[in-house]
Amino acid sequence: MARISTRDEVLRVAAERFSHFGYKGTSLQDIAAGVGCSKATLLYHFASKDAILAELVAPAARELGELVAQLAALDAAAAQAAAIDGFVELVLRHRREAALIYGGIPQFLQEPAFADLLPHTDALCAAFAGGTDDPAACIAAEVVLSGIVTVVIDEEKDPTELRTALVGVARRALIHPHPKD
Repeated sequence: MARISTRDEVLRVAAERFSHFGYKGTSLQDIAAGVGCSKATLLYHFASKDAILAELVAPAARELGELVAQLAALDAAAAQAAAIDGFVELVLRHRREAALIYGGIPQFLQEPAFADLLPHTDALCAAFAGGTDDPAACIAAEVVLSGIVTVVIDEEKDPTELRTALVGVARRALIHPHPKD
């Protein structure tokens, strides 16, 4: 059996603690105690709690950037559909990370390690809104984005059922046929 590195164990314990107690509700000492190491050992591997969080969310943040880049090449309607499908897939692959990113985004976006998330989140929200700057469409997009993350956090829910339901709900909420005047 392969031995788990202290660094990997710190990330595992931090993810677990952050998801149960929140980022603010988890201290470096809590993480160190969960790993069974000293706080000094933890700080040898990670410079700060922010550095641990940045490492945890890096794969999801990278995929979000890739999704946003793909959306930029599409027209508004195609981008909206692709944003819904792509974001649901992303959060299903990265449930905890998505909850960390979107659950604490106002606080995290102020940190340099998360500076790339704000433009990606804004672009994703614009795609969800169908490329319009209509305030109601933008608010609906924000509500749907937040709702997807909130529902997906529950790891007990079946991913196949979630995917189908979330995509369906998002499309009904965001994609409206526009009657011709």
